[in-house]
Amino acid sequence: MMNGLTINYDREGDILFIHKCPPYGEQEMEELDDEILVRLNPETDTIEAIEIFFFSKRLDNPFTLPIVADLQLPQPAMLDA
Repeated sequence: MMNGLTINYDREGDILFIHKCPPYGEQEMEELDDEILVRLNPETDTIEAIEIFFFSKRLDNPFTLPIVADLQLPQPAMLDA
């Protein structure tokens, strides 16, 4: 089964969360540029979540995440799995 992205915003903390899966204790964290954290799978080193701090302050100016993304729509057969 193919999972999509879950996007949540914490207004009080001003943090945007983008997750491929729920966070879990074994995930490794790495800080990228401009107060952006990524959570990594400990076995594959793939990104499973992104946390963008001070998100509302970034809305006035376009910003680029320092990651490469390959966005795709799921194939119909994958949706049925």
